[in-house]
Amino acid sequence: MPGRVTFGACIETLSADVTADDRLILPGFVDTHVHGGGGGDTMDGPEGLWRLAHEHARHGTTTLLPTTITNPWPEVMRALQAVRAVMKGGGVPGGADLAGVHLEGPFISPQRLGAQPPHTLLPTPERIAQVLACGVVRAVTLAPELPGALEAALQLAQAGVRIGVGHTCADHATVERFLQQVQAAGGQTAATHLFNAMGGIEGRAPGVPGALLADPQAFLEVILDGIHVHPLSFRLARAAAPERVMLITDAMRAAGQGDGESELGGQKVLVHQGEARLENGALAGSVLTMDRALRGAVHAGVPLPEASRMLSLVPARSLGLTDRGQLAPGLRADLVVLNRSLEVEAVYVAGRPVPGLGAAAENEPGV
Repeated sequence: MPGRVTFGACIETLSADVTADDRLILPGFVDTHVHGGGGGDTMDGPEGLWRLAHEHARHGTTTLLPTTITNPWPEVMRALQAVRAVMKGGGVPGGADLAGVHLEGPFISPQRLGAQPPHTLLPTPERIAQVLACGVVRAVTLAPELPGALEAALQLAQAGVRIGVGHTCADHATVERFLQQVQAAGGQTAATHLFNAMGGIEGRAPGVPGALLADPQAFLEVILDGIHVHPLSFRLARAAAPERVMLITDAMRAAGQGDGESELGGQKVLVHQGEARLENGALAGSVLTMDRALRGAVHAGVPLPEASRMLSLVPARSLGLTDRGQLAPGLRADLVVLNRSLEVEAVYVAGRPVPGLGAAAENEPGV
């Protein structure tokens, strides 16, 4: 084993010695974009947060950002307040740590909704002030072409909120200027699910993906479920942006529930053979889990250490979380124990085992 972890909050010792064993220990996964899972959704309030945090913890996610969807403004604010209440109440015991909210919508283009309901709004100073007053928003998705988007981004960035470009019809020049101005103000930038809801790349029109790939600082969310992004597009992102690609699930409430009828933002969703779509055929998020994303990356030829960073260290850095994302003394004891097939055997959140993943995880005083 590569070290010992006690039931305290941090890793106490770490050794380079590795003994023969059929298990692997990786840093816990950090999912910066997850709407739901286990039948629960961020917009449901506390019960939904408990369901999704438990479901994704079982698949190795030790930190996540519950992600909103475009709804009427009072509903969005209620969701933020629910996350705040759960976080102030000690989080979700036995589930993933809630590190804040990813506000995806309503500040997006009505022409690039994807699976978002048509309740878009402009990011006015008053709305941004309300968002910041909640004190829980850690990432936001903005369409840079919206009136007031840059001013909102700068206000949010000053508060430490990661600024994601997504659900946008902007051209490459607009995105390029937007990224540069946010970064010049000290803000962290990212792509919200790269390649999805943002158009494509052409030789004379690099588009939103081209601007994001070419930017040396922007982190890049990728949904690696074999549906949202072509394997060659994933290879392109990895080649263009080493150490900036981070895997996400963009999971909706049907994750872990099997095929059948589900719901996203008040819209009917049909899940068939692991593919979630609205009735109009649009992709409706995913039913992906982070352990599947890890296996997908390795299957695509990514060495395991690099794949692990895509799920842990890179997303942690994108959020400014310096206490997790890797195995080192003094950091949070967030761990995933895998077998050689990269299937989850045990998960530890701040040193505490996630229930229901085997007797060893329940009974051992350390790993």
